[in-house]
Amino acid sequence: MAKFNKPATRAAVHSPVRTEPVASGATFEGGPGFARDAKSELFLLAVANMVGEQTFYESAQGRDSRFRELVHEVAVSDTDWTARFLAWLRTGAHLRSASLVGGLEAARALVAAEIPGGRQIVASVLQRADEPGEALAYWTGMYGRKVPKAVKRGIADAALRLYNERAVLKWDTASKGFRFGDVLNLVHPETRTEWQSQLFEFVLDRRYGRESSSRDAAGRSLLPMIEANARLRAGAAESPELLLDAEVLKDAGFTWEDALSLAGNRVEKARLWEALIPSMGYMAILRNLRNFDEAGVSDPVAATVAAKLADAAEVARSRQLPMRFLSAYRAAPSLRWSYPLERALDASLGNVPELSGRTLILVDTSSSMNAGFSRDGTLKRWDAAALFGLALGRRCKEADVVSFSSSQYYYSDPPGPKTKRFELTRGGSLLADLGEWKDGGWFLGGGTDTAGAVGKQYAGHDRVVILTDEQAQHHGGPDVTAAVPNDRAVYTWNLAGYAKGHAPSGSGTRHTFGGLSDSAFAMISLLERGKDADWPF
Repeated sequence: MAKFNKPATRAAVHSPVRTEPVASGATFEGGPGFARDAKSELFLLAVANMVGEQTFYESAQGRDSRFRELVHEVAVSDTDWTARFLAWLRTGAHLRSASLVGGLEAARALVAAEIPGGRQIVASVLQRADEPGEALAYWTGMYGRKVPKAVKRGIADAALRLYNERAVLKWDTASKGFRFGDVLNLVHPETRTEWQSQLFEFVLDRRYGRESSSRDAAGRSLLPMIEANARLRAGAAESPELLLDAEVLKDAGFTWEDALSLAGNRVEKARLWEALIPSMGYMAILRNLRNFDEAGVSDPVAATVAAKLADAAEVARSRQLPMRFLSAYRAAPSLRWSYPLERALDASLGNVPELSGRTLILVDTSSSMNAGFSRDGTLKRWDAAALFGLALGRRCKEADVVSFSSSQYYYSDPPGPKTKRFELTRGGSLLADLGEWKDGGWFLGGGTDTAGAVGKQYAGHDRVVILTDEQAQHHGGPDVTAAVPNDRAVYTWNLAGYAKGHAPSGSGTRHTFGGLSDSAFAMISLLERGKDADWPF
């Protein structure tokens, strides 16, 4: 009888997030806790980290300290990996705060260890014109005004690349602790063109209240947008109807915030929004759908907004996380935005694979997953789990999508897992499914009986996907995947980044990935084709 050559034989594969083979600790809820290597722990923490935000089990201060310590360790031990990771964290995972803090802390560790590379890392994580000032605010707030040369030069490189007329008008405001002029004074970037020299001179003059000219010796304007902005501000103070010309607003680099503030109640809001919309960026449009409706923007203009929202190329350029579209859908009262937001969400989930066979998808909706991670607290980790779980379920040939928690906190129920199956609407709307999930009671609360849910729901499926913070309760077994045969894959999608995992990961059929974007899904397809999955950068 064959011992090895069987139909279920799978190629041995490896994935990047790796743990110890046997649990040496415990999760926060007392289940077996598998320690990860430093890179794996850093990766999972970073892709779920909003910096300065409290989580269910971990204080903001403790979480941020752990992040800094991991960055220091990994930056010194593998500088090249750290540089690639942090650049991807900003431009691939689209996480601003985590990448900015990570870049500065990596540079600090490299300077202390006398290892080059800090300048390049800092420059790579600063991708928006307000971020050089953010970087200096973070550094001086943490370590004082003595800034290492590598950090200064990285910030200077970013300022040279990012500062232009439109950026000055949008981001160089009195509400910032570090104005553009402060950044220039501290890091001293060397300008490369006459135009750039004139721009930086203007920025410094404005910062210190000095008169400034933006014309060359022949009287030609070097900063036409800034001049147009000043003319429009002066004119609109007396004649606010000047703000209703879309081309004039665009040429003057007016932001929607500036225009609304300057116009006040002196012009019709619908006409003002209709003039602003052609020059508004994707994220600004997404944030203002409710305002468009409340102002009464016309149907033809709304149609142009809808077309932009639904355009897959615009979605890709916008770098919005999938959760942003769910947030906009919940905030916007009008049905005219539902279909374009559905299409935008689908476009942002382009990496979700089509999986053959039967898939069990378990969505953790225990109380710890009710922790918020958006700035306003309206989006929860269980929202992310439900979104990705339902999106995956809709792509699978056959899927069972189940919400799970535990009866531990419900004294009227017998002890054990609490589960609720969700029936997918084939060909329907993902956003509508998410609405039904929210309103129909699939957010369960309670404890995290992951092992019990797996044991209760697993029925010969080809794979199991668990979307969770991994903080499983104690259940007496070796790990939460014990009910699944070793020849069937279990993929854990970590959405919180705590230190200990609920199962082994990195080889065989047990693998962990994480984050708040769809990029992690690519690992499943690779592993199931018998190929090793590497880091996504």
